[in-house]
Amino acid sequence: MVDVERFVAEGFVKLEAAVPREVGDAARAVVWHQIGLSPEDPSGWRQPVVWTADLAGRGPFGELVHSPRLREALDEVAGPGGWVPLGAIGNMPIRFPGMSPVNDRGWHIDASVTRPDGSWAVSGRPETMLLLTLLSEVGEDDAPTRVRVGSHRDSAELLGEQVLDPFEAGPLLDAASKDRPTAYATGQPGDMYLVHPLTVHAADEHRGTRPRFMAQTPVFLTAPVAPGEGNALASAIR
Repeated sequence: MVDVERFVAEGFVKLEAAVPREVGDAARAVVWHQIGLSPEDPSGWRQPVVWTADLAGRGPFGELVHSPRLREALDEVAGPGGWVPLGAIGNMPIRFPGMSPVNDRGWHIDASVTRPDGSWAVSGRPETMLLLTLLSEVGEDDAPTRVRVGSHRDSAELLGEQVLDPFEAGPLLDAASKDRPTAYATGQPGDMYLVHPLTVHAADEHRGTRPRFMAQTPVFLTAPVAPGEGNALASAIR
């Protein structure tokens, strides 16, 4: 079971041990191999962020995307039949310690609607929601994703029916949600976070000593989110 009331109130919810920790550990081992680096050789950690992706959903990644706990949680938040099954865990920004921070930590919401020309934009009627999957231990010093608690309501009020370029919308969303408290997406390998598509969030500076492994995945919805009844996504911005 997922805490639906908390999702509605705060705009996100943590799903602890969505898969056993060993699955998250196994996925992290695959990612180390993918990026050609080693946990035993910090001399190779020369970039603050290395991007990679899982596009196939095989092995431990398949166990992540087909987690029964995740499926049940998405049913509770988006409603049965309200979301499209995942095929892969998506993009993975691996953040390394001990280097100057990257200028990629602005407050934003993810692009979640497509324009007629195929480009992506943000809107108060999003068509995807965000799933964060931890593949390493993440504490408050380990560059966790920062989340502004309750900011989904600010975004809904600001955007309404508008469709905006994500870079244009970012400063507006930052200003609208600046007084909200900040939470951190911390936890263990195999933990997941279901994030409302209108919840304002940002990357964080790495102040720790261990690389941060996390995947960020859009979960496609079968209908745009609009304020009202029907599921937790709609109730959250009612």
